[in-house]
Amino acid sequence: MTLSSRDVIIRTEDIEKAAAFYEHTLGLTVFQRNAQMIGLETGAFRLFLDRGPPHGAVFDFYVDDLDAAKAKLVAAGCRIEEEDPSLPRCYLSDPFGLTFNIEQRSVNPQSGG
Repeated sequence: MTLSSRDVIIRTEDIEKAAAFYEHTLGLTVFQRNAQMIGLETGAFRLFLDRGPPHGAVFDFYVDDLDAAKAKLVAAGCRIEEEDPSLPRCYLSDPFGLTFNIEQRSVNPQSGG
């Protein structure tokens, strides 16, 4: 069974500028900050700013077996956009225009992390 996290990811080259916008203009609270990623709490979901080339808002899904899920999704017409085996995660685009991330389930998604 696949479950979503409550994370939405936005890729941008200038995460500090984006964080300033979301923190000071929208009033979101930063709860995580490092060189690659900044996390902001919105209430219903967590917004993550990830340093890198933009590809729109990305939803995050937990899977039990990353390799099996990736193979199934590619066979169903998804395209791999980016992979980082060290995390492990995989950004994919589906045939309907949605870009999403799948990640190996390592914690209980009900706990929010």
